[in-house]
Amino acid sequence: MLRGLAVLLLFQLVGESLVFLLGVSIPGPVAGLVLLFAALPVLDRLWTREAPNIDGAAESLLSNLGLFFVPAGVGVVALANILSAQVWALSAMLILSAVITLMLTVWAFIMVRKLISVGRRS
Repeated sequence: MLRGLAVLLLFQLVGESLVFLLGVSIPGPVAGLVLLFAALPVLDRLWTREAPNIDGAAESLLSNLGLFFVPAGVGVVALANILSAQVWALSAMLILSAVITLMLTVWAFIMVRKLISVGRRS
């Protein structure tokens, strides 16, 4: 599992480095995950001996996912007075983002349903 965690951290580092060097406006860990996803078929062929347990490392990180939100929660509590001054703006953005997300989800569902129905006819 330690080797799997090392592979995950290596790809996160590569993603962070590429984002920094290229000046791309996406999070480095997301770029690292995309690179890991693209590299897994190649790495699967290259690992002739025992492959690192990436699944086990990812599962152990996901099982403790709640702990990663503790610093954000502490920050919200510590800055509650600043957030309370902006409660209307934050509420408006929260509602607006929820409505946009719902609209895009419905649109994606309709598009996938159309694609599936077209595929069944042919």
